[in-house]
Formats: sequence, structure tokens, C-alpha cells
Amino acid sequence: MGEKLVLIDGNSIIYRAFFALPLLNNDKGVYTNAVYGFTTMLLKILEDEKPTHILVAFDAGKTTFRHETYKEYKGGRQKTPPELSEQFPLLKEMLDAFQIPHYQLDQYEADDIIGTLASEGEAKNWDVTVISGDKDLLQLASDRVTVNLTKKGISDIESYTPSFMKEKMEIDPDQLIDLKALMGDSSDNIPGVPGVGQKTATKLLKQYHTLEKVYDNLDEVSGKKLKEKLTDHRSEAFMSKELVTINRDSPITVKTDELDYSGYPAAEVSTMFKNLGFQSLLPRVDGAAEEDESSQELNEIEYDILHEITPDIFTNNAALVVEMFGDSYHHAAIEGFGLVSGSRACFIPTETAIKSKDFKAWVEDAGKSKTVFDAKKTLVALLRHNMHIQGITFDMLLSSYLLNPSENNHDIPAIGHRMGRTEVLYDEEVYGKGAKAKVPEQNVLAEHVVRKTNLLYQIKTQMDDLLKQNDQYQLLKELEMPLALILGEMEHTGVLVDIDRLEKMGEDLTQRLDNLEQEVQELAGEEFNLNSPKQLGPILFEKLELPVIKKTKTGYSTAADVLEQLKHEHPIIEKLLLYRQLGKLQSTYIEGLLKVVDKDTNKIHTRFNQALTQTGRLSSIDPNLQNIPIRLEEGRKIRQAFVPSKKGWMMFAADYSQIELRVLAHIAKDEKLSDAFKNDQDIHTRTAMDVFHVKEDEITSNMRRQAKAVNFGIVYGISDYGLSQSLGITRKEAKKFIERYFESYPDVKKYMDDIIQEAKHQGFVTTLMNRRRYLPDITSRNFNRRSFAERTAMNTPIQGSAADIIKKAMIDLHEKLLDEKLEARMLLQVHDELILEAPEAEIEKLKEIVPAIMESTVELSVPLKVDYEYGESWFDAK
Repeated sequence: MGEKLVLIDGNSIIYRAFFALPLLNNDKGVYTNAVYGFTTMLLKILEDEKPTHILVAFDAGKTTFRHETYKEYKGGRQKTPPELSEQFPLLKEMLDAFQIPHYQLDQYEADDIIGTLASEGEAKNWDVTVISGDKDLLQLASDRVTVNLTKKGISDIESYTPSFMKEKMEIDPDQLIDLKALMGDSSDNIPGVPGVGQKTATKLLKQYHTLEKVYDNLDEVSGKKLKEKLTDHRSEAFMSKELVTINRDSPITVKTDELDYSGYPAAEVSTMFKNLGFQSLLPRVDGAAEEDESSQELNEIEYDILHEITPDIFTNNAALVVEMFGDSYHHAAIEGFGLVSGSRACFIPTETAIKSKDFKAWVEDAGKSKTVFDAKKTLVALLRHNMHIQGITFDMLLSSYLLNPSENNHDIPAIGHRMGRTEVLYDEEVYGKGAKAKVPEQNVLAEHVVRKTNLLYQIKTQMDDLLKQNDQYQLLKELEMPLALILGEMEHTGVLVDIDRLEKMGEDLTQRLDNLEQEVQELAGEEFNLNSPKQLGPILFEKLELPVIKKTKTGYSTAADVLEQLKHEHPIIEKLLLYRQLGKLQSTYIEGLLKVVDKDTNKIHTRFNQALTQTGRLSSIDPNLQNIPIRLEEGRKIRQAFVPSKKGWMMFAADYSQIELRVLAHIAKDEKLSDAFKNDQDIHTRTAMDVFHVKEDEITSNMRRQAKAVNFGIVYGISDYGLSQSLGITRKEAKKFIERYFESYPDVKKYMDDIIQEAKHQGFVTTLMNRRRYLPDITSRNFNRRSFAERTAMNTPIQGSAADIIKKAMIDLHEKLLDEKLEARMLLQVHDELILEAPEAEIEKLKEIVPAIMESTVELSVPLKVDYEYGESWFDAK
């Protein structure tokens, strides 16, 4: 093995990384995306290249010796974003941790440093690899020097040797200088010869080899215009050649022999990764696994496995983990309990805990404060064993969610890793993955559970402090945690399902689907599988000769959006669309719901996910009861199967009317919008009047429909394209419509502009109750990413505040029902709607208190309005 020198163009790679990755920041608010991308690439370089010598070269500043030749050199380049500038010192710290030398030289560029060192390495017969995103460095390629260029982002690399350059670019490495001299380079503001592109320049060099010989043979050059351009811009061409030529004899003070590299210290690099929050890179640190093992041996945790419980183990401020193996805590068995308090740590097997009166007494003692990972899960799991937990003062899951709403992993080890604590294994490392996963022997399980409980116990205060710094402590304590316990009780209660009715609906749908299939086949003139795009495509586009909208690799597209566009072309399309909609109702909702009904109680116990959406909205899974289709009559009828759990009881549904638009009126402080709500006007009619400049009695149904689309579109940051699609009008008409809307409601426009600027300044937006949503892409150079972040900035305070309001309403209503000693109870939350069940005798009372509580839960500058209905099923209550 000979010597291997790797030279990295630091500026080029960090720029590439910055623009290739979202604008990430760690828990301290420091931007890290460019350093993360660079480091990812660096690890790969070290693995693949195995250098004996290495250096990262940086530009020293904006001015170089080339500016003496041409003042406009690199002129017109955009200023480096401050979010990137602040990452350069961080990158150099990272390189120091890796013990990789880095260097810069006043008046010279990284290219010149790399060129000088590459020539020195080449002279010693070393193998040299240059890594950059800048094609100028291709001039260095030789039998000893390979130039690796990043193609897309930082992960796609192409290796250039002289033979590869000849094959790909039809030139030799030393001809690259002449190529750039002729064609110029707009990125570096190198003029070249105007009007000469790469194709023409390559053709000239293939014929004459160098710039000098092109001009020596100018009379032979074919094409009058080309000859004129070359003649008129001779001086620019030779100046350009001088500018692009890398100085391979720069006065650098570092020599190749000083760049020897024998690897990096894993401990230092791991520490740096933890400090910056680069958890996903930790497993790639060479030697980190061994280090973790040894550190775990040093960090042995002392604990007891208790087969007998005495009251003295239960102190105040204890941490409790209920360990379950399985997806749903409604059905999964409890494998044991972790308990840590003060200096005492123990694992309690399930049988020991559930038989112990002392354990039950402690669990139900509201005076004994408890720190838990997931209050809702803990409540439901213990309710299954007839224990109603009281005294929960901290919920780690919800705390992590509020601090990091964009993270999708909020289990204890992941939270620990984000906070620099790596002593707890991930669950899959203990249980295994997928079908092979199983509960380990008790000693292994006990240590894992105790480690998790101990981490929970130790970082509670740290998380509390972070929440207080963010002004989110109150949000946790007064909104999310009380709600978690209410949701837990709702999940445990469940919703009764009329199985017979649901099965009858399934039979009716099957008959409808059979009839539709027959009607479609009659219109097609042959039998075929309606669910097969391969069979459906030729029938629609060949046999029936409908216009082809889109093709796929395997044939014609028959996707829903394609069929929607063909709706008026042939009666078969309408029936196909209906067939698909009813088919989805049958499989997803009728059959899907029947599968998850509890066989003993005939109830469905959905799970409300409180730590998923970045807006703060609740979601529902296993099954999703928030997503039952309501556009089709058949979909709405599915709600007939959801009935009260007791005879003589009724379902009661209450929902906020246009809550998001009311929140918008409050946040934007728009007078016209606010007046409409204060005067209890129909907001869509009022908007149509303002936008179309007509009186109320002149409003057509189409005008109101368009006004409604723009009202809700504004909440979601709709574009002229989006509005044109929803209304079936041109983009020009949609743009005009939005402009007229903002003319009518100028304070809404001001709010939209201001919130985007606020997001750019802070990096996040907040709801009325201080829920945060971080927007790393708000300053992205990528138009699509930036546009999405801007729309998110506009709608999150509205959607998130609406979500917070209904959450608070649930807490207030729950307390009121207890105060009034009513049997009525909440069963479901579906976005802006609450579903309750109650004895028929309490309905009159609910009609009075439910809207009163929901409308007064927060004070806005406009009134909140609640509509309600009740009946013998959820369907009747709507």
C-alpha cells in the first residue's frame, strides 16, 4: 500500500451540504445542517479512501490575487447566508475533533492550496484524490490525481481521470483551462468569449488543442460570426484563461509530509456528535460501539427485582415506567414496572405489582407525585387492572413533543440521545425487530426497564427548564397533561358499535358494488376486472377512445385525478368513480371497523395520538375515527352504527362553527372579518359581498361557493394555482380573486406578511397558547421548500390555536360534567367536534352547558360559536 493523499475543497462541500439539506438546528438553536452534511460525506471519504494524508482547504476571504487582474472576478455572487456563515467555525471544530488538518491562505483560494499540494503529492508518486463540487479542479486530473466531483447534493459522486474526461467531455485535463477561457463561467463571473458555448469551445479545442493555437489559426476557423466573436474578445479570452488557471506553486506553509493521518479519536468525535445532536451518525463512528459497551460496564446500574412489595419503596417524586410489549396498550400485556426514587431503583414483575395492595394504594394516592413517560398509556394500562393512577406531575412524552414537534420518535432512548444521554438501549435492541421480536429473560428486561426509568427520573428537571425557557411549561401543565388523562379515560370507555347494523351496511354495499360492476361492464361491452388498471386502461383509452391524460411505465394511468378530468367524456367514468369510493368504504371502514371491535364489549377503543401533528391537532388510530367519509351518503351512514353504550341514553355532538376563520379574525385583527362574526353574519356571504362588490340579495350560490373556497384557502396559505384547481377557473382569475380578497381584508394580508418575517427572524411560529412549530426551510434557497415553509408559517398559528382551543374546551367540559355530577361523558374528538353520550334525562342540561363551556373556554376578540345536535346514534346527532 502506497501513500494516499486526500484533499477536500472545504468551501465547495459545505456550500453543497447547506443547500442540499433543510435548515436544521440543534436543541440549542445552532444551525447545523451544513456541518451535518459535510460530516456525513467526510465519514464516507474516510471509509472509502482510507487516506494516509489528508487536508481540508478553505478560501481565506473574498479578495484574491485574481482580483488584481479582473476586479469583477466572482462579482455578482450572492452574499453567504448568515445561517451558513455561522457554521464555518463549527465545521473547523468538527475537523479538529477528527484531528484532520485544515488550512487557508490570504489572497489565495482553496483551489490553489489543493493544486499546490496535489502537485507535490504527484511528484512523490503518491495517489491523490481531490474532492469538490467545482469543475475548475478537473484541470488537476492526471495519472496520479483523481478528481471526485459531487453531482447532486453531496451523496452522488463522479470520479474524473484523464481517460474519463476524454470520454465524457472530449477534452484532456489541461484543456479545461482553455475550455473555460473560451466559454467563460457565469458562476465565477469569468467573461470568456460571449456567444461561445461548451459545444463550440470543445469543437475548437478538438481541432486546435489550445487557446493559443485557436488564435494562431484564426483565419481557418469556420463561421464568420464565430471568427468575429473570437477576434473582438481576444483579450477577454486570454484574461479568462489566466483567471481559471489554478496556481500550483502557491506560497503555502504546509507540506504534504505534515498531513499524515492515522485515524480519529472515537471518543472526541462521539462527544462532538452528541453536542451537536448528530445522533444518527453515532453508530458510524469507528470504535464508538466498543466505547459505548465499556462505558456501560463502567456505568453499571444497581437495582432490585422485587417479588415482595413493602410500603417504604414508595416515596414522593418517584419515576414510574409501565413496560408493555406490543403495538396497542389496550391489548398488550404489561411486562413489568420500573420504579426509581432517590437512590432506590427497582423492577417489579407484573404479577407482584397487581396483587399488591400497597402498590395500588400508592398508584391511586394523588398526594404522591409521579413522573411518567406517557400519562395516557399509563392510565389506560393500569385501568385494565382496576387501578386509577393519580398524582402524575410530569409526562416525558408530551414534554419532548412540545420541545421537538417535528421529531417522529419520542421514546425514552431517543429523547435521551437528543439530550446527550446514551446509556439506554433502544427497545428493538432488547426485544428484536419485526416478527422475531420477543420479550427477553427477566434480568435483561429488568435492567432495560430500570435504565429507562432512571433516565426519566434524571432528565425531568432538565426538560422542565427547557419548557420554561420556551414559555411552554404552562402549555404542558395546564393543557396537554390534563387532556392526556381525559383522553385516556375516553379511550378506556370506548364507543359501542351496533354490529348487526354495520354488517347489514356491508351486505348492502356488496350488492351496490355488484350492480355497479355489471353496469360498468355493460357500458364497456365486455367483462373485465374493474380493479385492474392494466385491463381498465385499454378499455377506456383504446376501445372507448377517451382522451389519454397520463401514461405510466406499464400503460395508461387510471388514477382518480385522471378519471375526474374525464368525468364528462363518458357515463362509464362516473360509475367507475362511485365504484371505487364504495369499494373503499366497504374494505376500509365496514370490514376495517368490524375487525377492531372488542369481542367482549362490542366497543371500539381508538387511540388518540397526542404527540404526532406539528399543529397540535389530535389524530386517531387503530381505527381512525376522525376520517370516516362524510361526502357520500353511504359514508355518513356508517355513523349510524355508533350508538350509546346504555339503554335510554343518547349521543350528543357539539362542534365549533368556522373556528379557524374566527381565530384568523382575532390574530389578524381585521375589522371587516371581525365585524362579520360579531354581527353573526354568514362569513362566506359576507366575503362574497366584499370581494364581488354586490349586495347580499345579489349573491349567487356560485359566488358564495367561490368565497368559501378562498376563505378556507387563505387559512391554508392557498396559491393561485391551488385555488384555480379547487374552483375550476384559470390561474389568472384565481390570482385576481385572491388580490380582491386581500384588498377587502388588508389586515389579513398584513398578518400573512408579518408572520413570515417573524418566522424568518425566530425560526419558528407560535399559537395563542405558545405551542411552537419550527420552520427550518423558511430561509431555504429552494423555492418549493421555502414556499411550503411560508404557507406553514401562515396557517400553523391558526390551525394550532384552533386545536389548542378545543383541547382546553375538553378540559373545561370534563370538569363541568364532574361538578354537575352528570353521568354524561365524552367519547370522541373529531377535529372541531366533540361527541358525548348521556342519559336522555341529561340532554336538556347538556344543551345548556356544552355550548356555554365551549364558547367561553378562551376569550377572543370575536365570539366563538357552537352548534349541537343529539339523537340515537352518532349519525342522528349530526
